[in-house]
Amino acid sequence: MKPIKVGLLGLGTVGTGVVRIVEGHQADLFSQSGSPIEISKILVQDKNKHRNISVSSDVLTDNPWDVVQNPDIDVVVEVMGGIELAKELILAALEQGKHIVTANKDLMALHGPDILKKAADKGCDVFYEASVAGGIPIIRTLIEGFSSDRITKIMGIVNGTTNYILTKMSQEGAAYADVLKEAQQLGYAESDPTSDVEGFDAARKMTILGTLGFHANVSLSDVAVKGISKVTKEDIAYGKRLGYEVKLLGIAERQDDHISISVQPTMVRTSHPLASVNGVFNAVYVYGEAVGETMFYGPGAGEMPTATSIVADLVAVVRNLNLGVNGRRGFVPYKEKKLKTDEQISSKNFILLHVEDKAGVLAQITQVFAEYEVSLESVLQHPNATNPLAEIIIITHDANKAAMNKVLNRFESMSVVHSIKSVYRVEG
Repeated sequence: MKPIKVGLLGLGTVGTGVVRIVEGHQADLFSQSGSPIEISKILVQDKNKHRNISVSSDVLTDNPWDVVQNPDIDVVVEVMGGIELAKELILAALEQGKHIVTANKDLMALHGPDILKKAADKGCDVFYEASVAGGIPIIRTLIEGFSSDRITKIMGIVNGTTNYILTKMSQEGAAYADVLKEAQQLGYAESDPTSDVEGFDAARKMTILGTLGFHANVSLSDVAVKGISKVTKEDIAYGKRLGYEVKLLGIAERQDDHISISVQPTMVRTSHPLASVNGVFNAVYVYGEAVGETMFYGPGAGEMPTATSIVADLVAVVRNLNLGVNGRRGFVPYKEKKLKTDEQISSKNFILLHVEDKAGVLAQITQVFAEYEVSLESVLQHPNATNPLAEIIIITHDANKAAMNKVLNRFESMSVVHSIKSVYRVEG
């Protein structure tokens, strides 16, 4: 039987994992797809570089067009990363009628609609399961598993680096800067960790999940983003005392066809399943009107988990080739995007204030909340021997974002409020 030939753009950590699985699981892949699968060309930067996997020199090339314009190649797997060159090569491959598997979240978050439209025009598959949450099959689940349901909320830990940092801060009482340095030494965080710790990586993933879950063309600019670099060990300690863990959550919500998407550090009740997701693991919580609450948990990155998702997509492409149905599962958003206003975005909130330690201050604080119709779940004052100011912790009931912004603005102008130390969304 004629093998399906694959071109691989990139042979880094994930690309190496793809080669290992394809070469080591031939019998299983044949059983699943109905055809032998052969990696016939691999793009690398340096053909002479020593690698941890044996690959014939005839297969390696440093010219991407040897892959993209090769008439023998049926499927192009992109694991090289980056945006502009990857986009150029994928669009060129689609123009040649080749099917695409990619792990590139940045590319799909920014240019996914253009790529998917080209694929639809050419009758080609574009699968990108590995672009979100590594080895967790969340994209296929949203497209296929929830096809008969209506998703109202997607909430998840979709960045392993930040989850590792927050877990260590929680379990060891360590400071953010110290844990970040350790994460860099272990290879969990990049030398420039901005994309991870400031929430941009998670925002790109939530752009993809929001688009798939709500069938609307969500843009990266639609995601409100706040990272973890300002989270302190004191914030985490206060949260634990009140029964919360701090997690960087991506939250996408829909109500009456209006949507909101954000990435932000969030106080998660310890009884909620997401609170116990630790280390570099990812988890995505999905609420459907029919099915209720479901959670998907697993490794969010790494050579073999990510490669497993890529090869699963590859098997799906080959199966479609044998059935003659490529291009028919293309996802095209069909709903108008309606973003929630600040008046429509609602949540509980955790607020830590440093205020004058004198009589009447608490009454002034609670009066501000009453003025803007924000009801309070609890108000606590904790003594702190190292701080001459009073520390007041407030947890609100559900309050809309517009009202909360007005409350915080009033606090900024009050002489008795020395600082708004922390503000977090509360979930669970």
